[in-house]
Amino acid sequence: MYALIDCNNFFVSCERAFNPALRHRPVVVLSNNDGCVISRSNEAKALGIKMAVPFFQIRELVEQHHVAVYSTNFTLYGDMSDRVMKTLSGLVPDIEIYSVDEAFLHLHGIEDVASYSNHIVRTVTRNTGISVSIGVAATKTLGKIANHFAKKYKAYNHVCVIDNEEKLVKALQKTDIGDVWGIGRRHAKMLEYHGVKTAYDLTQKSRSWIRSKMTVIGERTWLELRGIACIEKDELQAKKKQICTSRSFGQPITEYNTLLESIASLAALSVAKLRKQKSVTKAVYIFAHTNRFGEEAYKSSKVVPLSFYTSDTGEIVGYCRQALDSIYVPHLEYKRAGVVLIDIIPEEYALRDFFDEKDRDKQQRLNRVLDEINKKNGRDAIKLAIQGDGYSKNIRQEHLSKRYTTNFDEIIEIKV
Repeated sequence: MYALIDCNNFFVSCERAFNPALRHRPVVVLSNNDGCVISRSNEAKALGIKMAVPFFQIRELVEQHHVAVYSTNFTLYGDMSDRVMKTLSGLVPDIEIYSVDEAFLHLHGIEDVASYSNHIVRTVTRNTGISVSIGVAATKTLGKIANHFAKKYKAYNHVCVIDNEEKLVKALQKTDIGDVWGIGRRHAKMLEYHGVKTAYDLTQKSRSWIRSKMTVIGERTWLELRGIACIEKDELQAKKKQICTSRSFGQPITEYNTLLESIASLAALSVAKLRKQKSVTKAVYIFAHTNRFGEEAYKSSKVVPLSFYTSDTGEIVGYCRQALDSIYVPHLEYKRAGVVLIDIIPEEYALRDFFDEKDRDKQQRLNRVLDEINKKNGRDAIKLAIQGDGYSKNIRQEHLSKRYTTNFDEIIEIKV
């Protein structure tokens, strides 16, 4: 049996873990530059606040109902995610981290999965303060469906187990085809045209029909819905072929040095993601835009091929600086910029070049140490001087909470 564990309204739960006064109050967390809603408490959902709605559109509603508003605090959320995953690793023999707030657990060999799942929920909540829900079933796709019911219906008390045919059929009949994991919008529209409205309808189609309409990927989903596990662990951890980090600035940037600091910080974030998936790159693409509706609308980009495959932050930032020098136009008001790493391959496939003068092994060891320090002490605990603080100065975060778990100056205070 597989279990999908999902943190409930994760970003909101992180804020509530350190502020009990928020427990029964509507809460929303905003995206970068406080632009859109990206996490909502159940109380906020009940007010009709939609996911991804621009914040300016709900200001009156927020004031009227005293909704607590927070800017995205990735340092806090990342550390809390790490604590949840470490707790889970001590409870089950195998865990597959799917996202910052989701993981698949292998429950093979556990006799009473319902009882043990309840134990997991209680332990994670007690150890981290984060509320979680678990869906248990024979496959990962069915586990996703079970998790949806565990979160949606209070009677399940955060744990839904699909362990017999009757439960399976009922769950499939109540799941819209567009809500099935692995069914994209295009396939959902096609399936509805052919009368497939629910997950159960899909399981009633023949295997040959599925393959003709949805290829091998659709066939895999069909098998999973019928209780046949066929999604391997490596597929959930597929390495990205491109890594992009981009941001809109809270205030337009007019100075070259400030824009360079922002580009360098975006590059450092991209390279950290690159190293996390144990890959290297041989080409960098950067772009910078002004306000597209402004009088001096300007949009430019540059691709820089690298001499050798690398995952070194300093090296890649240097190439980004070269690219920026070639596209920068003085006196414009830059509103958005980004860095994209392309031509990515696994680091073990990168052949050593006879003409490469750098000590790549030493470089990798140094970067691993830096990554570990930043992981323990928060993003940018150690960074390149060229990153400065221009990027952080141009992010709008008017509702930012403290970094309770990673910064001693912001540690929680308990008054008794």
